[in-house]
Amino acid sequence: MGEKTFLGSWPLVRQLSGTDPLGRGKAAKSTRSERWHARTADADKVVDSICPYCAVGCGQKIYVKDGAITQIEGDPASPVSRGRLCPKGSASKQLVTSSTRVTKVRYRRPYGTEWEDLDLDTAMDMITDRVLATRKQYWQWEVDGRRVRRTMGIASLGGATLDNEENYLMKKLYTALGALQIENQARI
Repeated sequence: MGEKTFLGSWPLVRQLSGTDPLGRGKAAKSTRSERWHARTADADKVVDSICPYCAVGCGQKIYVKDGAITQIEGDPASPVSRGRLCPKGSASKQLVTSSTRVTKVRYRRPYGTEWEDLDLDTAMDMITDRVLATRKQYWQWEVDGRRVRRTMGIASLGGATLDNEENYLMKKLYTALGALQIENQARI
């Protein structure tokens, strides 16, 4: 490499001798950084989502390439967050792509010491059986001569990241089951 080429590779020399006197554009780029591009540029599709953490409900853009998440960023069109994410929201890519994330139904039997994997259909059947048995066991037709038609054995505490539609559906489900104790974490 000649002396002129070597000196021309310095950002300060490029800044003073070129068309970028403030050093905010081409003068600041190295040959290596010129090859870089944003992870979002290669995305096959962009999916709109909501941050899964707190009750604020910040908008997120999820960038996907070849079926894998490559980046999660704030959604500038979101009226809630206007493209900003807190540290937890900014790190939500690691939440869904971590090698330590549990992706199977894990079950530990009563008095058991080991976890076992269950298929989803078996787990859903177990949940259904337990909900119906609890509803039947704690069902009340009347209390003090007043017709109540309720169960006191089922309660719900909804998550704060649920949107209005999900909260509405949960309220309808638990009311149809006869439950009275239905609350949402955002109000606590």
